[in-house]
Amino acid sequence: MIDAQLYFITAALYLLLGIRVLVMQRARGYAAEGQATGEMIVRALILAALIVHGVLLHRALFADERLDLSLGHSLSLIAGVTVAMYWIVSFRYRMGILQPVILWIAALMVLSPLVLPADKQVAYSGLLAFKVHLVVSLMAYGLFVIAALHAILMGVLEQRLHDHDKRISPLGQLPSLVAMDSLLFQMILVGFLLLTATLVSGVFFSEALFGKPFLLNHKVVLSFISWLIYAGLLAGRQFWGVRGRRAARWTLVGFTLLLVAYVGSKFVLEVILHRG
Repeated sequence: MIDAQLYFITAALYLLLGIRVLVMQRARGYAAEGQATGEMIVRALILAALIVHGVLLHRALFADERLDLSLGHSLSLIAGVTVAMYWIVSFRYRMGILQPVILWIAALMVLSPLVLPADKQVAYSGLLAFKVHLVVSLMAYGLFVIAALHAILMGVLEQRLHDHDKRISPLGQLPSLVAMDSLLFQMILVGFLLLTATLVSGVFFSEALFGKPFLLNHKVVLSFISWLIYAGLLAGRQFWGVRGRRAARWTLVGFTLLLVAYVGSKFVLEVILHRG
């Protein structure tokens, strides 16, 4: 068992960074040059926090030289990938209040192995097909987490604009709604490609492990339904100009199905049924 202090140190880094970002967003009257410098420092600190989190994950997941993908460790791993994906996106877009929210959620998820069942070792972790499947699926999850939070933020901003609510400043510096809508579909497109690769790699993984090219269970069914939703969203955008609240709602529906497919199923099996 890893020293619990490392969990709390990692969570504290994310928590304090989230507070720092929020303070920067609330600051007024400082020069653009100073703001750019502050953002560069925050990005460097987030990268440092990710490195510490990576050390924690390596020690936790490979404690006995076998991969442990229990619910708590899986949540921590998804949190790390989500922050990493956000860190990449932040170089191009300012995400407003979404920045500290992602960091605070990551802080909570880092601590989840301390309260959730652990020691669910994966016997087939050495398979190349499984490694590819795991990496691609985590990238998809991380990007869809950001897309879901982005969709919520879009909904809040659009509602405030329609209600002529001038108190938008608490949301931080954000692109226009048009730019946010465009960014949402960029994330959905990349996430959709990663989800497609996840499902395809899952076929090869199932073939290598179970001797069956397709193992039909609730996780596969829900993931495939989510894939259809995102495919429909992209087609709707291309041919019918779907955007705004409708796009945000269906983004959340697709993400909810993915969440239930993986996290929900692991919670039921490990926490409620006490099965691996």
